[in-house]
Order: sequence, then C-alpha cells, then structure tokens
Amino acid sequence: MRVRGWSGRSGLAKVDLYTRGTVYLLVWTALVALTLLMLTRPVRLGAHPAVAAGAPLLAVANGVMSTLLARRSMDAYLGQGRVPPRLVGGAAVVAALAAGTALWLAAAAAGMEGTLPMALSTALVPFLTAHCLIVRRRTTVLVHGGLLALLGVLVPLTGRNTEETLFTLGTVAFSIGWLAFTARVSMWTLAVMWELREARDVQARLAVAEERLRFGRDLHDVLGRNLAVIALKSELAVQLARRGGERRALEQMAEVQRIARESQREVRDVVRGYRGADLRTELDGARGVLGAAGITCTIGSPGNGPPIDVLPVEIQSALAWVVREATTNVLRHGDAAQCAITLSTAAGTAALTVENDGVQGRTTPGRPAAPGTGLTGLRERLAALGGTLEAGPAPDARFRLAARVPLPAGGPGTGAGHARPPRTTTRER
Repeated sequence: MRVRGWSGRSGLAKVDLYTRGTVYLLVWTALVALTLLMLTRPVRLGAHPAVAAGAPLLAVANGVMSTLLARRSMDAYLGQGRVPPRLVGGAAVVAALAAGTALWLAAAAAGMEGTLPMALSTALVPFLTAHCLIVRRRTTVLVHGGLLALLGVLVPLTGRNTEETLFTLGTVAFSIGWLAFTARVSMWTLAVMWELREARDVQARLAVAEERLRFGRDLHDVLGRNLAVIALKSELAVQLARRGGERRALEQMAEVQRIARESQREVRDVVRGYRGADLRTELDGARGVLGAAGITCTIGSPGNGPPIDVLPVEIQSALAWVVREATTNVLRHGDAAQCAITLSTAAGTAALTVENDGVQGRTTPGRPAAPGTGLTGLRERLAALGGTLEAGPAPDARFRLAARVPLPAGGPGTGAGHARPPRTTTRER
C-alpha cells in the first residue's frame, strides 16, 4: 500500500502523525541514550562479561516493549482500543530490570559515578511516558512518588552520598515528570482535534437529515393540495359523465391534466431545491380551488391593510405555504360551505387567519385539533422566522388556523415598506 506524503494528508492526519511521532521520539531518544551508556568503557571493562553483553540488549528490549505499550496507550487515550494488562506488566518488568541493571552497574563498575542519574532516567522514561496515558493524573503522581521513594532507598546502597542521592533523585523526578507531562498534553491536544472532527461529522450528518426532512416537507406541501383537487375534480367529472354532461366532464378532466402537469413541474422544482411559494399566487389559487369545490372563499384584510408586495419575501413565502396547507385541509376534512382568509399587519406582526365552517360534529370547542404532518411542517417553517401557528376549533362550530410572523424593524406596520431580498434556503455541499 502506498504511504501518503505529508502534503497529501489532512490537517487532522498531520496533527495525529506529529503527536504520535513526538511520543515515539521520546521513547527512542531515551532508548538510544541508555544503549550508548551500556556500551561505554566502564561498563565493558568493569562489569561481568554476561552483564556487559546483556545490558545493551536489555536496553533495546525496554525500548521495544515501551514502543508497543505507547502505541496501544495512545489508541486507548483516544478511545480506539484497550491496553492488554499483560503488555503493561511485561513492559513494567523490563523497565524495572533496566533500572536495576543501571543501579548494579553503578555499584559494581568503576567510572559510572556521574552517569547514574542519566542511566536511571533513560531506563524509566520509555515505560512511564506510555504508562501515564492509560492512568489518571492522580495515579501517575502516586506511581512517580512511590518510584522516587524506592530509589531514595536503593541509590544510597550504590555508595552515593546524600548530595549525590538528592541530585540523582532530582534529575530522575524532573525527567520522568516533564516528559510524562509533555506526552499527556500532546495526546490531550490530539484528542480535542479528534472530538472536533467527530463533531463536524455529526454536524454534516444532521445537515443531511435536515435536508431530507425539508425535502419531504416540501413534497407534502406541494402535492397535498394538488392531489386533493385532482381527486375532487375527477369525482366531479365522473358524476357529470353519468348525468350526460360529457362536455363539462371533459373540461374537468382537462383541468385535472393541467394540475397534474403543474404538480410534475413543482416536484422538479423541489428536487432542484429552488421551490418557493408566492403569497398572491397561493391566495388566488385557494379562491379558485375552493370555488371549484363549491366553497365560498373570501379574502381580505381589516381596513386598508398594506399590499402583499411590501411584505418581506421570506414572510410571503412562509404565509403562502400556510395558505396552501390550509386549503388542502379544508378540501380534505369536513364539509365546508364558507372559508375566510384574512391577512393583517399590526404591532410589528404579520398575521394570516384561515377560518371555515366545515367542522360540525367533528371537533369540540376548546379541544385542540390533532396535529398533522402538514401543520408540523408549517410550525417548523414559521419557527425559523420566529413565528407561531395555532390551529383548532373556534366559536360557532368553525375551525381556525392562525399564523403570526414578526416583521423586521422598519417593515409594514412599523412605518416602512420595502421588501428584503429572499434568504437562501439551500446551500451547496
């Protein structure tokens, strides 16, 4: 498999490689230093031949075991696996043997007096650098403290005086503490980067899910009314044909054909993501569709309300979807004879009310209507603009649907009258 170069990696991959490489560098720098110490002249000449030959090999084994432990520890720190207890135990034993060998050589080989602090540090750093990634900070402090206490007992046995012992302990404490801190902070930074990557992936999945919901909602809103009208006009055409009115039946079927083609065009617009809704067109369509169904539809506003064109475009679109859904519900539910649509602006709010009398015997005043998919979609549309939607029985056995959307500062009802440009509802990915 071809290994990607540095320039071919993503930002996270670069940080991951750099952080892991830093931990490995700490381990193998200590390994090289310990191996070189074990090959110095005092060790080769002053130690037993078996020890002189085995000490460098033990240093290499310490590096190999600590490298394996470091790899598994970094994965575990990032939540990508677990560290086998056997590996931890094996690496600890090898590190202890390496440190013990350094102490024995310091006591047995002449000329090792000044190298004991470095030998102990390089023997312990590889294991402790990896070990600190799989335990808590408190545990790391306790392990380091216990190890220093043990060395405080063993180092004097090599013939070091108090000053040399304190210097050795201070050097070891600084080395293992600083490098463990460096490794842990580096891995913490990498973990934060991974969390940010996961959060971005979740955000992308949520955006896809949101787009699917939008698509389904738009399809429902586009096809709901048109299918209801097609069903109504088809039924009317059948009745006219049975009564001998073939010409009028053909007219109704031609209208069905026109609506079906219009539905195809609107579905294509939804698929492309450019589907909008015009309030004036929807109001005219509602009057025509309800009139064809034998329902008297009146459209007006209290007094001389502001013209539709001065409403912001996004508010027009949201209210247009309300008109479409309300018209669909009037056709599908109840036996309405009258329907009144009122549009008003007051106190910085645009209000649209659709009220009909086709709910006798179907609802009880004071009891909210059962929410439907269409109403849920309308609430989501209006909520994006800070608006609300209320639907339920009204006095005199009527049903009322009321939508309210706050107008922007300076809009209709507050002293100004210019429309804002439409907001983008879809974005490129």
